[in-house]
Amino acid sequence: MAKTVLMNVRAFAVGVDLTSVSNKIELTAEVEDKEATNYGSQGWKEVLGGLASAELSGEGQWEAGDPSKVDDGAWATLGGTGPWSVSANNSAAVGELAYLLNALRADYKVGESVGEVAPWTSTAKSNWPLVRGQFAHPPGTARTATGTGTALQVGAVPLGKRLYAALHVLSVAGTTPSLTARVESSADNTFAAPTTRLTFGAATAGGGQITRTDGSAITDTWWRIAWNITGTTPSFLFAASLGIQ
Repeated sequence: MAKTVLMNVRAFAVGVDLTSVSNKIELTAEVEDKEATNYGSQGWKEVLGGLASAELSGEGQWEAGDPSKVDDGAWATLGGTGPWSVSANNSAAVGELAYLLNALRADYKVGESVGEVAPWTSTAKSNWPLVRGQFAHPPGTARTATGTGTALQVGAVPLGKRLYAALHVLSVAGTTPSLTARVESSADNTFAAPTTRLTFGAATAGGGQITRTDGSAITDTWWRIAWNITGTTPSFLFAASLGIQ
């Protein structure tokens, strides 16, 4: 990705698409530096990497009234953890760069002076590692039946690393609709004999989930999102992201 002007950052907070109500999204990651200077350091300070952390902060225009709005979503998750997926500056199409994390919504602020557009600000602090991955399902494609997503060559998972996956259910329609998504892997892009690596809980309303593998090595290099949908005239809009860390 070349140098870019931030014009189309996509941000998904649990079950809310923040794109049309945010005008600033910042993501930071840091590692504590722990001093290890000794008499063999030749007069130079030595440091070791300590605990790592990540933080996502955002702000924009306040809206409320249903679970897909920023105020409803913020109050529902304040003090709790959930998935966040953020683009670098793209449409969140399958294969595009995504940063995903499981984070605690640590604060939420609303209100301004008279005559100003009502704002919101919020901060989420990492509870799991920050993952640099890809979007695996686009937010604007409605799904009404069981299916599979596009294959992505994410790579093998080394021993001690994990495959992380986030699901953001943005809207739900129909009678008794239910969506059960899963992450499948394969040795090649044919997915002739896919293996289910992760399964999300059944979703019947907007919301988000994040999950990860157990640290075992996985030699498969191709990955995709798949889903089962049930109900009468069901329809789901959802975004998904995944990556290895």
